[in-house]
Amino acid sequence: MRATTASERVDPPAAPDVAVGTPDLSLWGTGEALRIELPAPWPDHVGRVAEALGAFGQSAGDGTEGLPVRGPVAFGALPFDREASASFVVPARLVGRTARGDSWTTVVDGADAGPARTAADLPADVGVRAVQDPEDWCDAVAAATKAIAEGDFTKVVLARELVVEAGTAFDPAAVLARFAQALPHALTYLVDGFVGASPELLVSRLGETVRAQPMAGTTPRTGDPEVDHRAAAELLASAKNRAEHQITIDMVHDALLTWCSYLDAEPTPSVVPAGPVQHLATLVEGRLSRPLPSVLEMVAALHPTPAVGGWPVGPALAAQARLEHLDRGRYAGPVGWVDAEGNGIFAVGIRGAELDGTRARVFAGVGVVADSDPAAELAETQAKFKAALSALVRP
Repeated sequence: MRATTASERVDPPAAPDVAVGTPDLSLWGTGEALRIELPAPWPDHVGRVAEALGAFGQSAGDGTEGLPVRGPVAFGALPFDREASASFVVPARLVGRTARGDSWTTVVDGADAGPARTAADLPADVGVRAVQDPEDWCDAVAAATKAIAEGDFTKVVLARELVVEAGTAFDPAAVLARFAQALPHALTYLVDGFVGASPELLVSRLGETVRAQPMAGTTPRTGDPEVDHRAAAELLASAKNRAEHQITIDMVHDALLTWCSYLDAEPTPSVVPAGPVQHLATLVEGRLSRPLPSVLEMVAALHPTPAVGGWPVGPALAAQARLEHLDRGRYAGPVGWVDAEGNGIFAVGIRGAELDGTRARVFAGVGVVADSDPAAELAETQAKFKAALSALVRP
């Protein structure tokens, strides 16, 4: 196959099949030119994506000089479980746009971009149920704190699952639009029915620059500026949350350092609003050494961070599997895009929903440490659920 890229101002599709957007750079795709399958375990096979993208021939003189994305792009929403298989999709038609005004399209010759369509309305009648009884989940949190006190591990992340049932099928594009409207500063994503708005950048690579913004530590937002400011100050002063946050920063920094000639983290975290909650966040940024790694190499090295898996990784994941009693699917897995040169942006796949016709699965997780209170952790999951439920349910 050959692909043609041209710099031109084009409106994004009203109902994309795949999309990943940030305040600085957004990509929308329609149709499917190629699906790239990664056998299990998926981290061992991420090189197949570069091979597949490299097989596309770019047309000469296509005007792509200076653009942050060149040629075809592969979108992927990867499973949380590293031992699972995965897939990436290359859209037949790609539209890109940056905050500074760059705009372009990439079209794969001979591939069907599909008919233009508009997003359907969200279902009006829905039902929501918890997969696990809240009291049983609180018992799991208590069991985790006991194991931490006994020295088995330092932190484990435990998630809850809600199932949303509707009378008509969910339209992924409509759900994406609701997420983007509610959380304009998040990384919005839509890949194979997995749709959401993540506040957490796992890793990005644009040219020689690498960035990550690990998050850990959460408090609710009320919409009252005074109350939220006070809660943010308490979050910054919380020894529990700062310790939990530092574990993630150290792991991300150490994992990326091997590829970098320079890498640094902000000296103190900031508090980042994310819809109904706010998080401690720290930007990690550096310059990559040559030969430049693909963003997917770094994704494979980073996932799962302590923010979604716990620490130390092995014992924490074993406890997670024992106590959660659910299949995370793509929840908390990496979601994003990569081009043929290894540029790309991947978020942690949180604050989203797995759509399947009239059914949606929604997840929310918390970091459990030695002094975690089960009732407080349950309340945190309830706050985190609000963003996805609001995007799924028409008022």
